[in-house]
Amino acid sequence: LMLTRGILQSCIPKDCSLPIVLRVSSGNSILNEDMSNEKLCVSTEDAIRLNASAVAFSIYVGAEYEHQTLVEFSKLINQAHRYGIPVLAVTAVGKKMNRDVGYVSLASRIAAELGADIIKTYYCEDFSHLVNVCHVTVVIAGGKKIPEADALQLAHNAISDGASGVDMGRNIFQSECPIAMIQAVRRLSLIHI
Repeated sequence: LMLTRGILQSCIPKDCSLPIVLRVSSGNSILNEDMSNEKLCVSTEDAIRLNASAVAFSIYVGAEYEHQTLVEFSKLINQAHRYGIPVLAVTAVGKKMNRDVGYVSLASRIAAELGADIIKTYYCEDFSHLVNVCHVTVVIAGGKKIPEADALQLAHNAISDGASGVDMGRNIFQSECPIAMIQAVRRLSLIHI
């Protein structure tokens, strides 16, 4: 599960045994024209207190606040790795950024070079190239809500092209049958192991 501190504290049972990836960057909403104005907003100590298995941070390569997100991400790497906590970089694209292989490969490679343990990025044409240049675990973002068959095809394509997994949100919880959908995505992931 990847979620925010508030959702973890108020909606997830304390005895939940699923690994939690805690989102630690924030500072914007979808209402802002430029979504890249994010900073580190949850401490590593809080992540430890909340028993997070990993922490997640969005970086915005090519956006107005690129420098800020990369510096904040680097600070997180230093803090989390001091405690042995893996860091997941979300290569965010904002409202106007494209999702071609050049952009997502660059953003993913920068995250890996800064020390990310896992990259969450968007599936694109030539995705296997991106996986080959990152040298760390890559998972794909589910993105906007699409028909279930299309979401499963996306997951299949990404895993066939080298993604280690799929991090889908709305394509699962907004599905007509979320339990069946998550089981289907999981089966796709296991086929390629």
